[in-house]
Amino acid sequence: MTIWGRIRTFLGRLRPSTIRVRAAALVALLVAVPLSGVAAVAALAVRASLLHQAAPDTRAAAENVALGYQGYDLDIMRSPCEKPLDVWNEAGAPGGVYRFCRWDSMPSAWKELLTGPKGGALSLWPFSSASAYRFVVPDTSEILGRAPDWVLLAENPLLREQTQLRTVVWSLVGAVAFVTALASASAWYAAGRVLRPMEAIRDEFAQLSTHHLDRRVPLPRTDNEISRLGRTLNTTLDRLHAALEQQQRFVADASHELRTPLAALRIELELALTRPATTDWPRTVRDALGDTLRLQRLAADLLLLARLDAEARNHDPHFATREHVDLTDLVRDEVARRHPPPHVALTLHLGNAPAHEPVLVHGHRSLLARVLGNLLDNAERHATSTVTVRLTHRLDQHQAVLEVFDDGPGIPPQHRTRVFERFTRLDDARTKDSGGGAGLGLALAHHITTLHHGTLRITDSPHGAHLTACLPTAADSQAISG
Repeated sequence: MTIWGRIRTFLGRLRPSTIRVRAAALVALLVAVPLSGVAAVAALAVRASLLHQAAPDTRAAAENVALGYQGYDLDIMRSPCEKPLDVWNEAGAPGGVYRFCRWDSMPSAWKELLTGPKGGALSLWPFSSASAYRFVVPDTSEILGRAPDWVLLAENPLLREQTQLRTVVWSLVGAVAFVTALASASAWYAAGRVLRPMEAIRDEFAQLSTHHLDRRVPLPRTDNEISRLGRTLNTTLDRLHAALEQQQRFVADASHELRTPLAALRIELELALTRPATTDWPRTVRDALGDTLRLQRLAADLLLLARLDAEARNHDPHFATREHVDLTDLVRDEVARRHPPPHVALTLHLGNAPAHEPVLVHGHRSLLARVLGNLLDNAERHATSTVTVRLTHRLDQHQAVLEVFDDGPGIPPQHRTRVFERFTRLDDARTKDSGGGAGLGLALAHHITTLHHGTLRITDSPHGAHLTACLPTAADSQAISG
């Protein structure tokens, strides 16, 4: 790993990892930055005010010093600038160093101060000291008029002002730190209260498994984002639980449906081998072939269901729009290819769709043919004498309507939704002798129609069953897929 990579890894470890810590840090940053700016502006204003007041205070103190010594004969001082006068005025004037000095003996560094006071800087850093404030009282003043050759050198170290500024700076720092800490602690507490239901949801969700999908995450009493998240998770768990139960039922039903023809095939072959001399071998082979074909159809249906489930889970937008299918041609071919039982008459009506006018939909021709085939299988299995297929093109609704009628016993209203579930067979279709299937035909037809953005439902009929499949035509299908 490179040095930069190690640095990034180290910095990543320093980054707060919980929402609670991040929220507290963010609030602290949002509070500390503007407060620090306000505190800096306030400190600068206080410093400017103290410096502005230092000039008249120092001049007043110097004049007091001069007034106190104006009655003395300044010539008696042994040497110019020899004796400094340290002054502290208890009335509030600043302390400092004040010296009487002859003009010709004044240090050159002080001569430039005749144009005005110099220096006088206060430090905002609490641990630094101030720069002294200096000025010269020349001989033209009324105070020193009696000694024109003398000047007064005033130097104020600004100790009092620096102390006051230091007090203000520490107070501002303490206030910013206190407010920031209070805001951060409040954010920490509030985030903890807000995230407590989230933590309970996480703990409960972590204990879930495929064996405990009946459990649900707890919901807070208030209607907020966390409660909506909890309801979403519970809804997802409901769907997952239902899907798991459906899968378990599917596996159980598929195992049962596969076991029945396999058991029948085994019994037939074992009986034939037990009495080979008296066995009608052509009939045995035909029965075994029938069971094998039934197994083959069941396996094909199961594979098709698995494929359709995968397509539905992947939400393939191009699944049902891969080719143009002429339903008129498809229905005519499928009806012509059928060989219904001898007692059933199969008729076709194209409705308002003439034979020469195509009714185009987008989808898979083989799957749409499977829909019609399964509907016809169901109708022929229950019909008494007639089965009717009718195709209608509803131009105003952009729909192709495929209807299959039979004159059988019909489907009771209470079972009209259940018949589209997998491995669902009504009581009169549960035995092999009655020609009943595995209960996958209508489920497959309904699944394929849904994937083609259509609907399959059972319509009221005076006698027999009436199944109606509605599919969007080409223009409408393109709009749906887009």
